[in-house]
Amino acid sequence: MSALPLKSVFPNVSSLVYGCMGLGGGWNNNAICAADIQQTHEVIDTALQSHINYFDHADIYTFGKAETVFGQVLKQRPGLRDNMYLQTKCGIRFEDGKGPKRYDLSSAWIHYSVDKSLAELHTDYIDVLVLHRPDPLMQATEIADTFHKLKAAGKVRFLGVSNMQQHQISALQRVLDEPIVVNQIEMSLQKHAWLDESIYAGNQEGKDINFTPGTLEYCNQNNIQIQAWSSLCQGVYSGITTVGQSNAIIQTSQLVATLAAEYNTTPEAILLSWLMRHPSQIQPVIGTTNIERIKACSQATQVSLSREHWYALYVSAKGQELP
Repeated sequence: MSALPLKSVFPNVSSLVYGCMGLGGGWNNNAICAADIQQTHEVIDTALQSHINYFDHADIYTFGKAETVFGQVLKQRPGLRDNMYLQTKCGIRFEDGKGPKRYDLSSAWIHYSVDKSLAELHTDYIDVLVLHRPDPLMQATEIADTFHKLKAAGKVRFLGVSNMQQHQISALQRVLDEPIVVNQIEMSLQKHAWLDESIYAGNQEGKDINFTPGTLEYCNQNNIQIQAWSSLCQGVYSGITTVGQSNAIIQTSQLVATLAAEYNTTPEAILLSWLMRHPSQIQPVIGTTNIERIKACSQATQVSLSREHWYALYVSAKGQELP
């Protein structure tokens, strides 16, 4: 397996990312309780023991509670910070008295979000600040100036993006003195438009694929780490439930189980290793709070799918033969 691009800046970074969106007691207005803090202790410990040392946050996750509860653990155990890389995202604003749900990559909002995340996480710096969604009103030079000020202040080490295509990334990179290090997009065995784009190039059957051609290649050529969010497909292929699912999902779930037995591993590891088998050096983000599933996911780094098995999973998930 090729080295991750992130290893050029973080030599010891893990091949998997733990996504913290499920921490903090859920997407509700309930206060954080002792059980939520205990769960976070257990999740962090399990991830680190499973050799996952990269933690992905966002200022909006569980309405801000995910950062808060994670920060409570770091406040209680400050030594943990030296054993992990912290990434957080900013730029999504929920509906409020000022307007509807919107994206905001203005300098004022980025500064506000970073300061709030630093305070909530009880840390002095963020390893990677990720712009969560492309803002149609974003000004590349304003973002660049903001990042340079945050870095000079020691608040942020590197800049990344999420849900952006190559042209948006390129427009930002042109005015930055330092490289963008991450692009996090939705990628999985179930959500495979990123892969279909290369298969259906020039083919009328691919006219409705919603993915910008060349994004993966652009990231690879510019040493930008591709991270895959929703990489476990909400459990539809790993045995959580097949009730009410399509024949393609049921058949693919059965194939995943068969391969897990053949490779002497877990269904979760098969799903993640499928992503990691791609030459783009994808770094999957896992979001489960189930301790056993975190351990199951960690086995992905020990699996190398054959070409035939990789294609078998892809074709099964598509539900049709390749063109």
